[in-house]
Amino acid sequence: MEFLVASAIGVMTAGGIYLMLRLRTFPVILGISLLTYAVNVFLFSSGRLTVGAPPILSDGVSVYTDPLPQALVLTAIVISFGMTAVVVMIGLGAFLGSDDDHVDDPIDDADDKAEGTS
Repeated sequence: MEFLVASAIGVMTAGGIYLMLRLRTFPVILGISLLTYAVNVFLFSSGRLTVGAPPILSDGVSVYTDPLPQALVLTAIVISFGMTAVVVMIGLGAFLGSDDDHVDDPIDDADDKAEGTS
């Protein structure tokens, strides 16, 4: 099970980095979200992968999971959702303002000639 989770984290990280290197706004946002999911799964798996174990100690329970990574992941999900909404709105504003969603627009020669440089 650990190999499967580690492989999933690696695939999500590789996919997130690939999408972040794209030149369009929407794939960059998806890449950041995918990288966030990879970090969340990594944090969740840092609390030992146990199936069916309660996160709270009680009488008669010998196997339990650590509740701290679960709380960290829940907080990270809420924060990443809010930040994704902010980045989507910034990207949408940039797209509506310039009719283009390229992350790094090249400088046109017409702009250089208008400034007097060539």
